[in-house]
Amino acid sequence: MKLAAVLLALAPFAALAQKPAPLLPPADPAIQKLVDEISAKNLEADVRKLVSFGTRHTLSDTQSPTRGIGAARNYVRDEFLKYSKAGGGRMTVEMDTFTVKPDGRRINRPVLMANVLATLPGTDPTDTRVILVSGHIDSRVTDVMNATADAPGANDDGSGTVLVMELARVLAGQRFPCTLKFVAVQGEEQGLYGSGHLAERAKKEGWNLIAMLNNDIVGNSHGFDPEISDATQVRVFSEGVPANETPEQARVRRQLSSENDAPSRQLARFINRAAQLYGHGHKATLEYRPDRFLRGGDHTPFNQQGFAAVRFTEMNEDFTHQHQDLRTEKGRPYGDVIEGMDFAYLRRNAGINLATMVALAQAPAAPAKVEVLTANLTNRTELRWQAPAAGSKPSGYVVLVRETSAPQWQQRFPVSGLTADLPISKDNFIFGVASIDAAGHESVAVLPVVGR
Repeated sequence: MKLAAVLLALAPFAALAQKPAPLLPPADPAIQKLVDEISAKNLEADVRKLVSFGTRHTLSDTQSPTRGIGAARNYVRDEFLKYSKAGGGRMTVEMDTFTVKPDGRRINRPVLMANVLATLPGTDPTDTRVILVSGHIDSRVTDVMNATADAPGANDDGSGTVLVMELARVLAGQRFPCTLKFVAVQGEEQGLYGSGHLAERAKKEGWNLIAMLNNDIVGNSHGFDPEISDATQVRVFSEGVPANETPEQARVRRQLSSENDAPSRQLARFINRAAQLYGHGHKATLEYRPDRFLRGGDHTPFNQQGFAAVRFTEMNEDFTHQHQDLRTEKGRPYGDVIEGMDFAYLRRNAGINLATMVALAQAPAAPAKVEVLTANLTNRTELRWQAPAAGSKPSGYVVLVRETSAPQWQQRFPVSGLTADLPISKDNFIFGVASIDAAGHESVAVLPVVGR
């Protein structure tokens, strides 16, 4: 598609002869309906059940039906099975077990761990994409090796676990072209063991994993030290430079100055737009770092394996309710108890996760081999790409544009073919290309590399 050549003024987008499309793709009422099915009552009931197991420490009891990590895992598995049955039986459920040997740090004996994994298979055999949402089921107190004390883990990470469960409940009876996976991982507090195992499995089995959404501490809207209440937004952390970057990829990144455009960062931008479309005003605030300061989470092993993965975390944390023994000091209660949670807030965070998963699943796969052409010395920008290899053929594409100093996409230009010629300088702007279908569902954007 070629746009009429024009002289660019200081406001280059406004100067285009053909106006760009609206910044956001159209909302899908079917996605909004699914988001609205998420129940704060269900989320609270599931957290209360998880808390009732006393502790979910990774080294705790696995045999008791009422206490410890084993009882908690079985509960999540049984709930997944109920959702599957209610949804027609297409969703499969497994206990993905693995043994961790003593590590000299937080594992003092061989431990048989298990991730509880539910899989909703895609309906299109040519669409190999996989989308994964996770939370960690284990909990802890002040001493990370204390496996017997009560560790309610209501928010860390009961909130993420029940969010995953509620998404599985709502989506179990739905049909999408690609595969959705819902997982409660074990061993996060002891060293990201469950997510590390699953990321290695995904790599070994060749999953075409396009998005991993890690939810860890997403159920409290009130922070302490300082006291801040904010129930209007959730943080989304994403890496800028890929953790597994090769020397050649580093060379290209330096050449293009694309530190702010890694696949995980593009996924975060997609989440931000999904929140704008389906969040009822609830915001996904993008944090341009892999995780909270000097910390990591269950998305980290997926980043290390080369997958696009992000972390959702509440806006203002209350550290009196994280990794704390149950006690009261100077009139202030400590411990990760259910009284420290806001389930309406958790419901809204779950809605952004669901909207992201479904919007990605409904959209075509992202375009392949996106390139910016540099053969001609010009102030224009020429782009070309290939149709995605997986799934159905897109009905069209959009070119996304932003200034080099802008954090978010500023304009969208619809394109019918596999090339674009824009009267916008590649010196001053960053470009991305996304696939769209006839209904307007839009993929994650792909940053172009230099084409020869």
